[in-house]
Amino acid sequence: MNEQQQTLWGFMSEQSDKLLSQTLEHIGLTFISLLIAVLIGLPLGILIARRQRLSGPVLGVAGILQTIPSIALLGFMIPVLGIGPKPAIAALFIYALLPIIRNTYTGILGVDAAIAEAATAMGMSKRQRLLKVELPLAMPVILAGIRTATVINVGVATLASYIAAGGLGEFIFGGISLNNTNMILAGAIPAALLAIIFDFLLSRLQKINLKKIKTATATSALLLLFASFYFIPSAYGGKLTAGFTPEFMGRQDGNLGLHSVYGLKLHTIVISDAVMYKAAYQKALDVISGYSTDGRLKAFNLIVLKDDKNIFPPYYAAPIVRDDALKHFHQLEKTLNLLSGHINDSVMTELNYRTDYLHQTPERVAKDFLAAQGLYKPSRNGHSGTVRIGSKIFGEQYILANMYSMLIKGNTDYDVSVKSGLGGTLICFNAINNNQIDFYPEYTGTGLLAILQPDAKTVTRLTTNKDSTYNFVKTEFEKRYHISWLKPIGFNNSYALMMRQKQSDDLRVKTITELKNYLDRK
Repeated sequence: MNEQQQTLWGFMSEQSDKLLSQTLEHIGLTFISLLIAVLIGLPLGILIARRQRLSGPVLGVAGILQTIPSIALLGFMIPVLGIGPKPAIAALFIYALLPIIRNTYTGILGVDAAIAEAATAMGMSKRQRLLKVELPLAMPVILAGIRTATVINVGVATLASYIAAGGLGEFIFGGISLNNTNMILAGAIPAALLAIIFDFLLSRLQKINLKKIKTATATSALLLLFASFYFIPSAYGGKLTAGFTPEFMGRQDGNLGLHSVYGLKLHTIVISDAVMYKAAYQKALDVISGYSTDGRLKAFNLIVLKDDKNIFPPYYAAPIVRDDALKHFHQLEKTLNLLSGHINDSVMTELNYRTDYLHQTPERVAKDFLAAQGLYKPSRNGHSGTVRIGSKIFGEQYILANMYSMLIKGNTDYDVSVKSGLGGTLICFNAINNNQIDFYPEYTGTGLLAILQPDAKTVTRLTTNKDSTYNFVKTEFEKRYHISWLKPIGFNNSYALMMRQKQSDDLRVKTITELKNYLDRK
């Protein structure tokens, strides 16, 4: 346990500058959105306390907004506000509204009617009664709502990294993708501490008098002003802006390799692959990390820059299956191997295009493809056991999971349970390793670098040849985990750097080295 703690603290010490930067971003996102929510939610709570017929609609709308899933709400904001802090702040503001409005409303209504009548009898106006009697008495309840909103926002703000807004989510989601527990904890522990610290400070604020609260509020406003400057974009001298996923940022066959092998220095922001393609198309980003068979290449007229120094290893897809599942389901290996050799890079790109851009369902795309290849058979409705299929959380994996499901149902007497959208490599691999699923589609490069993690010399030796990479991961997975790699499907979905076609033509940049040379000239 002590060794694990030293490893964690060693990682946090090594990444201390980045950790501080992300913590400041997290604080800024939380409190800027909270300040806006207080400025709007407090008057709304007062309004519906005065005009109670409005309380139902106002609280109802605020409640509905808070039930929208966080990721979906962030996605809705992007077309309006783009990527970066603005949509994240808007989404966090919406989540903070309900507890502030509700507690303000409840606190004012909870003031003893006799006290309010006494204040009126003393000649106070409605405004004076509100400011000198009702709000001071309701303040503990109002602050309780602000405490709730703060804790909610600290947690939800971790998702801001998906849309290039920064924060501690960069470490958390990068760690999940990279199978790096230390990285996950380096983001999760500070986020949890922030929630505890802010809740404690606000609880102390509840116990001081109103004059001191005003002083504390003014101090908080100054801190918020300071935090807001953290989001003012710096001048980058006309250099290009890159958007990379959390996983790409932390991989040797990613941003680390771009630095060490190419010496490439880009102004880089962290962003989810769900939005980075469209951000590149809309010129919010100049360069993005992506996947060589992604359908959005075609959809958004992007091109892959040639990896002329070969930092991206082969990423050939194949199903990986628990050995005990192969023994239990005797027809499984033969059935899964039916797909081998049927999908090359261009075919997979076209299939991804149909889901990514034409918005066809993965089920339809899978069925159409299997039918065209003569592989589709109606389900036998078998009851000889249930095969559990997993998949990661992107379109290609959904398509493959559905293909395998249809192949199993049509060629065997087994039933199928599909657990799709399991997240990154860490979640899927832990699921198969802990007997939560029987198999899922994996990639040789991911198996090598994210799971096996051999030394640098071994990586260099293996990644120049797709067969060497495959044979190594096949042997090591069997030896270490009792998991079998079946026959490769046929396509190579490797990492890639991408640019808009027109921009690439204008800059005369077709390779990563040419991109590096262009940046050096700037």
